[in-house]
Amino acid sequence: MAGGLVDTSVIIDWDDPAVVAALPDAVAASTITMAELAAGPHLASAPGERSRRQARLQQAKAVFDPLSFDRAAARSYGQVVAAVTATGRSHRRRVADLLIVAVAHANGLALYTRNADDFAGLSALVTVVEV
Repeated sequence: MAGGLVDTSVIIDWDDPAVVAALPDAVAASTITMAELAAGPHLASAPGERSRRQARLQQAKAVFDPLSFDRAAARSYGQVVAAVTATGRSHRRRVADLLIVAVAHANGLALYTRNADDFAGLSALVTVVEV
């Protein structure tokens, strides 16, 4: 698949025209991102925020057929953790982000994010594009 994998931050900001304009024509999401989005409504303390997060989850479910964290991604995850720890950063702090990177790496996709700093030290494995 040519194109890119969007992380959770991109889907959260999906309604921002500048975000959508910065994406390639073909984008995918991962099952890890869908899990993070599913947790969102449960973590919101205000009813309005809970409703907004639920709507975003439903939209993502309608738009994406997510890429799974499969055997290839599991193998890639080892390389991702090694790359992060080589920079002196802990891999434990951002486990979900690193699982998403592993899915991108395993599928040969660039990673599109709103938070490129979260993926420092991974440029040898995956192209990280901040939108």
